[in-house]
Amino acid sequence: MANFQDSYLSGGNIDFIEGLYARYLEDPSSVDPSWRELFQRNDGAGRPIFNSTLIEPPAPVVPGKEGKDGKGNKATAAAVALAPQTAPTVAFEQDMKLQARVDQTISAFRLRGHLRARLDPLGRPRPTLDHVADVGMVDEKHFSAAELEQLVESSNVFPEARVKLKDLLGRLRRTYTASIGVEYMQMLDSERRRWLMRRMEHAENRTDFSVEDQRHILTRLSYAEGFENFLHTKFIGAKRFALDGGEALVPMLDAVLEVGGGMGLKEVVIGMAHRGRLNVLTNILGKQPAQIFSEFEGPQDPKQHMGRGDVKYHMGFSSDHPTRTGQSIHLSLAFNPSHLEAVDPVVEGRVRAKQDRSGDTERTKVMPLLIHGDAAFIGQGVVAETLNLAGLEGYKTGGTLHVVINNQVGFTTDPQESRSSIYSTALAQMLDVPVFHVNGDDPEACVHVARLVAEYRQTFKSDVVIDLVCYRRYGHNEGDDPSFTQPEMYEIIRKHPTVRTIYAQQLAEKGRLSAEESEAIKQRCMQEFDAALTRARAHSEFKEPSALEGLWKPYKGGLHKSAPQVSTAVDKETLRAALKKLAEVPEGFNVHRDVERTVLKKRQGMLTSEELQWSEGESLAYATLLSEGYAIRLSGQDCERGTFSHRHAVLHDVKTGDEFVPLRQFPTGKAHFDVFNSPLSEMGVLGFEYGYSLDVPDGLIIWEAQFGDFANGAQIIIDQFIAAAETKWRRLSGITLLLPHGYEGQGPEHSSARLERFLSLSAEDNIQVVYPTTPAQIFHLLRRQVLRPLRKPLVIMSPKSLLRRPEATSKLDELATGSFQEVILDKVDPAGVTRLLLCSGKVYYDLVKARDERKDDSIAIVRVEQLYPFPFDELAGLVAKMPKLTELFWVQEEPRNSGAWHFMFPRLHDLAAARSQGGPLKLGYIGRAEAASPATGFPQTHNLEQQLIVEEAILRGTKNGR
Repeated sequence: MANFQDSYLSGGNIDFIEGLYARYLEDPSSVDPSWRELFQRNDGAGRPIFNSTLIEPPAPVVPGKEGKDGKGNKATAAAVALAPQTAPTVAFEQDMKLQARVDQTISAFRLRGHLRARLDPLGRPRPTLDHVADVGMVDEKHFSAAELEQLVESSNVFPEARVKLKDLLGRLRRTYTASIGVEYMQMLDSERRRWLMRRMEHAENRTDFSVEDQRHILTRLSYAEGFENFLHTKFIGAKRFALDGGEALVPMLDAVLEVGGGMGLKEVVIGMAHRGRLNVLTNILGKQPAQIFSEFEGPQDPKQHMGRGDVKYHMGFSSDHPTRTGQSIHLSLAFNPSHLEAVDPVVEGRVRAKQDRSGDTERTKVMPLLIHGDAAFIGQGVVAETLNLAGLEGYKTGGTLHVVINNQVGFTTDPQESRSSIYSTALAQMLDVPVFHVNGDDPEACVHVARLVAEYRQTFKSDVVIDLVCYRRYGHNEGDDPSFTQPEMYEIIRKHPTVRTIYAQQLAEKGRLSAEESEAIKQRCMQEFDAALTRARAHSEFKEPSALEGLWKPYKGGLHKSAPQVSTAVDKETLRAALKKLAEVPEGFNVHRDVERTVLKKRQGMLTSEELQWSEGESLAYATLLSEGYAIRLSGQDCERGTFSHRHAVLHDVKTGDEFVPLRQFPTGKAHFDVFNSPLSEMGVLGFEYGYSLDVPDGLIIWEAQFGDFANGAQIIIDQFIAAAETKWRRLSGITLLLPHGYEGQGPEHSSARLERFLSLSAEDNIQVVYPTTPAQIFHLLRRQVLRPLRKPLVIMSPKSLLRRPEATSKLDELATGSFQEVILDKVDPAGVTRLLLCSGKVYYDLVKARDERKDDSIAIVRVEQLYPFPFDELAGLVAKMPKLTELFWVQEEPRNSGAWHFMFPRLHDLAAARSQGGPLKLGYIGRAEAASPATGFPQTHNLEQQLIVEEAILRGTKNGR
């Protein structure tokens, strides 16, 4: 008897035998007679019989159930059942050895076939990858001529159980090493892996296109190529970041929409950089060529657009796309800057907002489609941040379809200089998703892949990646000469025919479409473009981006002063009832004792004292907005509890781990309260929340930084979207940023939210920059953000130590009356004031304490709670009431080169110039000296610096302007 561990029943053959045994149990006739004879040696009860001796199996014979052989080695149920069997014949064992090699080859094709696929349309050889395990198995040389003629188990590659080895290898080559290479065997989800395997192998990873389908593909290619050629000849030297070399993108996107539309897809939000953008606009979104040509011509009256607008390859567009099968899919191409990939999380946020608003809980009706560049996909960190959001509860969108336009060069940088991986898509392997690499000169392969991934996304609600391997016919832009840096590559490209030319020739050779018909399609395209240019030059069709339509009709941008004032006060009894709810938990809910003491019991005590801290002012703003029907979404690092353990928006049962969200007691109508602890990401998450705000103008969308200076990591989103979108693209947003800010001796990285950066971005009433100092102020501010029809980003320097400072409290009456005060005046009599100190933030409390200790009524301390838009009229009116005023200082905690000083300096001069009575004013700065680092890391040093600021501001006769 042969040793089990040394036989064909163990080792590398186990998976093969298990598969045969599972098939035998389903249908005995489906396996080879030699194997059927082995499997039939039982008494009908699942117990194997050998040499007429009944031997009880060690476990029920169930496919997939693992057991152990006599020496403790792993074996499948089938192998364990067959183990006591006598040794097979020599011929039979040779067959099994061949089958083992065949199975290894099949696995190699599935796992490594993509490394041998013909992906480069320029025909350049791929790097030698023989050092990669199993790559060498993807080759016929491992089998003799006689073996190639033998029948072998097809392992489901063919619908038939047994086929000739040469036919099996041929199908594997056509499936995995032709124009399509697939990375999918690394996926942990076996269901999705098997689904893809069946779809690809049984059809050789191709689609049998009808003549009509082929005509449609050629037509799409003709319009894509014709559009670029037309621009190249009519607008010589103009930048357009052409799609030339990657024209297969157009029929691919068309195929995605066709399949998606048939599977319930109603809307797609697209994000892409500038490469090929104009082509996608006209050939997929249906933007009229005459309008694009008018944008090349420019506006007729440049004066009307001074300081406004953006380059044409950054502009967005929306349309309804009709599919060939009769569906209509709404397409939105997001506006984006030249910061490559920055638009990715914005698109994801928009899609999530649309899904939440429409109740698309299955996430099959709205899909994000991101089109990347190869160098940007692997090089930009925001791509990893965005990919990481894919499976998170607060951010998932049901799967993003990623298309990488792989030009095989980044500006002037070769792939080996820009990535450490074989593929630019390697980053996607952080998710359990497939990656399809496809040769851009094989349009049928491209369309086949597009169809497959669209079906995959709609079926599994998972991200999926297409790597469209193509080339860039011209340089980074049309005025660039790529032969400076890639002379060999561009010598090949110069001689290389276009994909439309190649495909038209193939169709003619196969007798599918004649050369004359292909040429007629091409000429029709050019005639249409020529007619569009004639119209554009006769009558410009230049248009501003459309705005304030649909959901946005009730809202407005423009000047801050133009917004109507609204009441933000709430009835006192309503506030008391809400505070009572916020102080209670369900019966039997076991709250952490410290939370009970510092949150719940504290709030219960406030019902008596009616004196609120910051957390209650903020929470009551949320509660009242929710009860009035407004949705609230809050996300950020640790925002459920709050970095400073102040919010506790989510309570946790210490015994069961169950959660209770007090604010979810308040929503009415379609309102809902969502709070999500975000991943440790700034750019990706803030981009997501900004995108979410674009499709929820009627809600409060908040991003909270763990510490204010962490917003540095999202500076591109702040600069290019939040601050500039209204001016560039006429896009409004009510996104709110909570940025903890304040100097408490916590060091350089936990003190400054870089107030100066936001103020330097402030112009044309584009954003609101505020620094509130009381619970009543944050209550009215948050409510004003929603209740006013004005939609502007709101940047809040939120507190740290002020969260619990005894002086920084508000009476409940202050929430029941009044409104947000852009300036909080001092209580001293202005008629006797000689020194006016303007300040923002918590330094006010230090100043007023020192002033009150001296009982000096000649010093007025005024809080500027809204720094931008600057409340000039209110401050000028205050100064006018101070006839004895001789000194006007700006006081801040931040270093002189930071904070608000550079913003305030010219405005102090304007205030002084507007004064109609009294003598000249002495203007100056009081605060820390200039510093390269925003704050000291030594608490003792901090305390000394703070003391000196207060002394200089309050004590007379000292020098200002430290």
